[in-house]
Amino acid sequence: MKICRFLPHQGGQSAHKPESATPKFGLIESGQVHELNNAPWIDFTRGSATYPLADVRLVAPVAPSKIVCVGRNYAAHAAELGNEIPKEPMIFLKPPSSVVGPGEAIVLPKYSQRVEHEGELAIVMGKTCAHLGDNDNPLSYVFGYTCANDVTARDLQKADVQFTRAKGFDTFCPIGPYIETELDPANVIVETRVNDDLRQSGSTALMIYPCAFLVRWISRMMTLLPGDVISTGTPSGVGPLVANDAVEVSVTGIGVLRNPVHAAQA
Repeated sequence: MKICRFLPHQGGQSAHKPESATPKFGLIESGQVHELNNAPWIDFTRGSATYPLADVRLVAPVAPSKIVCVGRNYAAHAAELGNEIPKEPMIFLKPPSSVVGPGEAIVLPKYSQRVEHEGELAIVMGKTCAHLGDNDNPLSYVFGYTCANDVTARDLQKADVQFTRAKGFDTFCPIGPYIETELDPANVIVETRVNDDLRQSGSTALMIYPCAFLVRWISRMMTLLPGDVISTGTPSGVGPLVANDAVEVSVTGIGVLRNPVHAAQA
């Protein structure tokens, strides 16, 4: 299933008009978006409204309480930045305020001179998950998967001891375009294009720590809640973004997350 969050276009041809600016969850089928009454991990029931996909605006498919990111999870990416492979998963957090959806702008902060893309496969949790044991199935707690862009102010990352400032700016966590619930994450291709030029391409089979391992490991130090996101690391090929670029992150079996890049605000 493809699960989205959306707002109907005011000017769309659908008979249904938005009553508020609160996004709705929807199920995408055959070019239609079927409204859901609740978050799908709470109660998967359809509402009465259906919209042509062309008549809605997709927004970030979740509003997570936290985004847990995994650094240096591909050996080639660790090497390209001159880093060693971590002996355990290296994790950091992005704030929920960094999330934007498909089509929304990545805004370059005036405090950085080098902002880079990092295309990634992202896990979306579907059940509360804490202290998983060795015999538990971590993927049974996963609702689905989506695309993410771990946008990074590389100069600030190098200057700081930890990653919070470099990774945490508003708009630095595009996710979307929707959640795919039927994906096998073990061997899919993650790619990033900037202005149609391929910059990154790598299989999740090359992850140092695969998805199941990450869910179990992270659950042992923090409770993962439904809708939380784990961004699983980026392949090699990271590179700069400048104003007026268009960046696309794609994952086989999911789709393409597209975002324009805008100059720093005055």
